[in-house]
Amino acid sequence: MSGRFAPSTTGPAHPGTLLAALLCWLDARSRGERVILRLEDLDRARCTPEHAAAMRADLAWFGLDWDAIEEQHETADAHAAALDRLAELGVLYGCPATRGDLALIGRLAPDGAHAYDNRSRDRGLPAGGWRASRLALRVRLPDRVVAPHDEGGRDLACDPAAVFGDPVVRRRDGEVTYQLAVVVDDGRSGIDRVVRGRDIAPSTATQMALQQLLGLPTPSYRHHLLLLEERGAKLAKLHGAVGAAELRQHYDARTLCGVLAGIAGLRPDASPCSPQELMRGFSWQQVRPDDVVVRWTGRRLTWDGQP
Repeated sequence: MSGRFAPSTTGPAHPGTLLAALLCWLDARSRGERVILRLEDLDRARCTPEHAAAMRADLAWFGLDWDAIEEQHETADAHAAALDRLAELGVLYGCPATRGDLALIGRLAPDGAHAYDNRSRDRGLPAGGWRASRLALRVRLPDRVVAPHDEGGRDLACDPAAVFGDPVVRRRDGEVTYQLAVVVDDGRSGIDRVVRGRDIAPSTATQMALQQLLGLPTPSYRHHLLLLEERGAKLAKLHGAVGAAELRQHYDARTLCGVLAGIAGLRPDASPCSPQELMRGFSWQQVRPDDVVVRWTGRRLTWDGQP
């Protein structure tokens, strides 16, 4: 089997990034399986080569190795081929709806975004095909329930077309969206196991529906805990989470690994260790299922339930 860790390169790694990378790596390496690093860099306005280089360096410093490293922008031809296939199937259409229009629909999807009511399903594409469209492009999903299996026991079954609305697969600025890119790139790389944070879990049904349309296999999924900031939101670059460069000023790699292992429940005393040491005897039964609030004091990480 093959797994992957796929961080966005819109900023530096932070504690949540490193914990997600560690859990993905442990899952694969403890099984003797292949794992790749995919740098998701389709957001040309926010992703930079400097962020990508820093991400690679920080993960290597932390002690993680990869069987391959991919940069998502290099797979643009595969994304275009998928759009061609969706157009051939007659399920691709232009959508003029703006963010304001979606807000006026007044219905939130399970991921917190505004749901779409599929109002432009019959619009189709211009004479020149999807490449000539100046609108966002959506995919008309089949109106049926899909039921991805989550090893953590989460119920992911839903009718994504009804619950979320047909997904945008190419934005009006021409950039391919995460939903299409992740499906195409997982299929191209032979990924059959996906380990990621629970914040992505609601997207799984939409991704499975796209996989089925494109004739791609559906990986097995496991969604794990998140690190939260004090107000309850996911710890993220957007919220000013402490970056790896500052963490490295106060922690060596073994100490930080032990802290993150302690937060996740893998090491009750949070004592220093390496990913390779954690790999021996790793089990998901050790990993706490609930999210954890973490704080940065300016010199160290603290967390709820700290021993």
